[in-house]
Amino acid sequence: MENAHIIIVGQQPWDTDIGSNCKNIAIELSKKNKVLYVNSPLDRATFLRNRHDPKVRKRLNVIKGRESGLVKISDRLWNLYPDCMIESINWIKFPGLYNLLNKRNNRLLANAIRSASATLGFTDVILFNDNEIFKAFYLKEFLTPKVSIYYSRDYMLGVDYWKRQGNRLEPALIAKSDLCFSNSMYLRDYCYQYNHKSYYVGQGCDLDVHQNANGENARFIEGVSDIKTPVIGYVGSLDSNRLDIDTIVYIAQCLPHYTVVLVGPEDGAFRSSVLHQMPNVRFLGKKPVEELPFYIDAFDVCINPQLVNEITVGNYPRKIDEYLAFGKPVVATRTKTMKIFEEVVYLTDRMEEYVDKIEQALKEDDSPKRSARKALSATHTWENSVSEMTREIDHFLVGQSGWQQRVI
Repeated sequence: MENAHIIIVGQQPWDTDIGSNCKNIAIELSKKNKVLYVNSPLDRATFLRNRHDPKVRKRLNVIKGRESGLVKISDRLWNLYPDCMIESINWIKFPGLYNLLNKRNNRLLANAIRSASATLGFTDVILFNDNEIFKAFYLKEFLTPKVSIYYSRDYMLGVDYWKRQGNRLEPALIAKSDLCFSNSMYLRDYCYQYNHKSYYVGQGCDLDVHQNANGENARFIEGVSDIKTPVIGYVGSLDSNRLDIDTIVYIAQCLPHYTVVLVGPEDGAFRSSVLHQMPNVRFLGKKPVEELPFYIDAFDVCINPQLVNEITVGNYPRKIDEYLAFGKPVVATRTKTMKIFEEVVYLTDRMEEYVDKIEQALKEDDSPKRSARKALSATHTWENSVSEMTREIDHFLVGQSGWQQRVI
């Protein structure tokens, strides 16, 4: 697939300050195609809560015509700030009323996309929807793409906000999409219930960023350079809906001669947890994305002590590839998705196993194991993942063409 015109919509805007599958996919697709990456439109509740946030001010300036909403990222990639404000309607309990207002929100977004597409000369577009159940529900109808794609990278219905309307809308969105792609077999099986054109396309990792970290200087970073004990590290959002605080407490209690380093923003449960009173636990807070590889490189063993619940059971933790890219020993909770890592990652079923696995991982760490970890992560590239997608898109288009010829 080359020289196609692709419109990408989703939950994460281009100016997000966290890692984004959707942005990585957009960059990869733009190597051979023209891509318009659409930020989620500003909704009224966000405006009222965060009106002084620079990102909100930027969107408001676009809506008021003070700034252009179309920004060129590279030769084949553009970012769109929609020039519309949509209503915050997730609280509405009546499906008929919700659908009416949601269709209006979708129409406003579609109008902004259509205008930008015309400016760029986009025709016969491919619509790629990154897990946006609500704001993109009607875009297939409004934009009439030649291919509509739903990308499932997380089980959104495990979160109350998405569950409220999503229980009825996501299955319908999956069913009416031409193709569904998922980054885990669990999510592929979920989508397959509603659409048999659902495919597992793997997951990518931005390996170049991680391979450029200088191992010799990695210890000389804030909060780590003075640590004399082995470091057990975690990088990512400290979200109590996804991470098991009790497991981290247990590790720190049982391994007082180690230091547990947690890098990332905390939710309320983490901020009030006993972890902050433990002498061998360090919270380093949120760090710029470009600095995270240096922290990972400073760890002696990496962990992913996630809870197993409907939110996490099907997700692909991209941090595992980031850990492995450095050849680091990794101890993680076992899930269906983690099966693909079982030859190089120490998987646990119970909290109590973490301590033994951490000590085993450090004891067994050697050059061949580090090489095997790096080799596995090197196969999880965005090039490979996007190639799987484009192959299925090509097959779909060939099938559509053949069907049209037979009808004629």
